[in-house]
Amino acid sequence: MSHADPSRLSTRARNRLQVLDALRSSGTASRADLARKTGLSRSTVSGLINELIADGLVIDRDETQSAGAQGGRPGALLSLDRSAGTALAIDFGHSHLRVAVADLSAEILAEASERIDVDGSAGRALDAAAELTLQVLSDAGLSPRDLIGAAMGLPGPIDRATGAVGSSVILPDWVGIQPAEEFARRVGAPVGVIVDNDANLATLGEARFGAGVGADDLVYVKVASGIGAGVMLGGRLHRGAAGSAGELGHVLHDPEGEICRCGNRGCLETVAAAGPLVRLLGRRHGPDFTTATLVQLAHDGDVGTRRVLVDAGRAIGRALADLSNVLGPERIVIGGDLGAAGSSLLDGIRESMARFALPAVLGSVDLLGGTLGGRAELLGGLSLVIGDTERLSSARMGVAR
Repeated sequence: MSHADPSRLSTRARNRLQVLDALRSSGTASRADLARKTGLSRSTVSGLINELIADGLVIDRDETQSAGAQGGRPGALLSLDRSAGTALAIDFGHSHLRVAVADLSAEILAEASERIDVDGSAGRALDAAAELTLQVLSDAGLSPRDLIGAAMGLPGPIDRATGAVGSSVILPDWVGIQPAEEFARRVGAPVGVIVDNDANLATLGEARFGAGVGADDLVYVKVASGIGAGVMLGGRLHRGAAGSAGELGHVLHDPEGEICRCGNRGCLETVAAAGPLVRLLGRRHGPDFTTATLVQLAHDGDVGTRRVLVDAGRAIGRALADLSNVLGPERIVIGGDLGAAGSSLLDGIRESMARFALPAVLGSVDLLGGTLGGRAELLGGLSLVIGDTERLSSARMGVAR
């Protein structure tokens, strides 16, 4: 199974996704219509359409068009071939599993989720992913042989050369495991599986479908049981040499603070991730207090919950101010479980960024809440599969056989 580097969507791949998305929303459209909807040149659209027709993803509905026409008539109506194949996305969080299957316009056909301990046992987590995948495929009336590709997100670094989970105290039971091969073997899917960090997939999801649309220089921050970031520069993900770029939760916050699970002292996530906030508020609300309860109280306007979230936001904002001073992003998107807790977290982040970011940096960056919620990682994974031209073409030929 392939472990090709998923660190970037090329300009051509992103343009393909634009055209596919425009066709999905339109139902049928001409090349000229697609050029207007996407903002791409007519020659670019024509070349992409020819490629998509050759890949079996788009149908030319003008039955009178001659087979030898060059580039297709601008007025010929086109549509997606929704029977061309399906893409799969798997999102592992530290305590959850989500799976979705979609058509080649990234329209989700079926999805499911469950709570599991991903950190504790790689084998059990992969078994659960295989079982949930088969359930989702069945719900959509599909089988593994209908898949043309899959993407998997994990909350840890992925070795770009081998596709293995890197040496990390974050996922100790996963170190050295080849999740793509292990998952494909369990499901019996004859396709390649792309494996990436979950925050990177969420970054792609928000960049393609959510609050990051139109931003080439983007930072996405996932605030959940940990704090991870995806960094997109010039429209391409920056992953780092070891696949560990974006571990925002492990930047120093307090040199005299608590020992972090990574072994260092005073990391950002020891004060601003969901765990410490739940423990803090649990002293007041009781031992059954959860992240979901925290989010609900935030939406209900609970004063104590707002104070805790603002303080967490201030800590995250200090780190993001430093990151912004170095990278100068045009947009920062906050997601994850706590990103869904309303304005309090963002208010704290804005306060610290206003204090610590350079004026020129602060004036050029927008801070927004994510719009995709728990689907961000899934949609990012689907965009990787659909945007991978070479993989998609070869897999499509396999489906056709």
